[in-house]
Amino acid sequence: MLSPRFHRGHKSPEPPIVRKTVSLFFVLAGTWLLLSGHWSMLLLGLGLASVLLVVFCARRLGVIDDEGMPIEIIPGLVRYAPWLIQQIILSCLDVSKRILNPTMPISPAIVHIEAGQKSDMGRVSLANSITLTPGTISLDVGHDTIEVHALTAESAASLADGEMARRVHKKVEGE
Repeated sequence: MLSPRFHRGHKSPEPPIVRKTVSLFFVLAGTWLLLSGHWSMLLLGLGLASVLLVVFCARRLGVIDDEGMPIEIIPGLVRYAPWLIQQIILSCLDVSKRILNPTMPISPAIVHIEAGQKSDMGRVSLANSITLTPGTISLDVGHDTIEVHALTAESAASLADGEMARRVHKKVEGE
């Protein structure tokens, strides 16, 4: 006797690996098209062949999973990106002012900030956000904390207030 999922008319759910493989194909193809800027048939064919080869290799290596292709967090990243870009610009201006005006204080410090993210992806997103922001760099990512080198006391204090961690938790992890 057939199991209920093989009965006629019953459609089995699409396996997540297939959805992630197709998503990887479209992400790679879109990236290739945006970065290439060439639309001749030869180059489009070579681009398609390279994307298919990469997807095939990734599938054979077994790296297409939640960690390797986290398509569920893309909407949250899109909502988080404008705020992060604003923080990067503000920090860049602050660091530039300190470079151009040597009288402005620089007080390097190593601080530990709370990483209340529930997933490894959330902690990595927070650590990368810190490193992308000029004047700060993530040194070590632990389970509960992230060790950060900050160029100024102000940048250390802004990280300690937890706004970036809250936004990563809310936007990227969807809480």
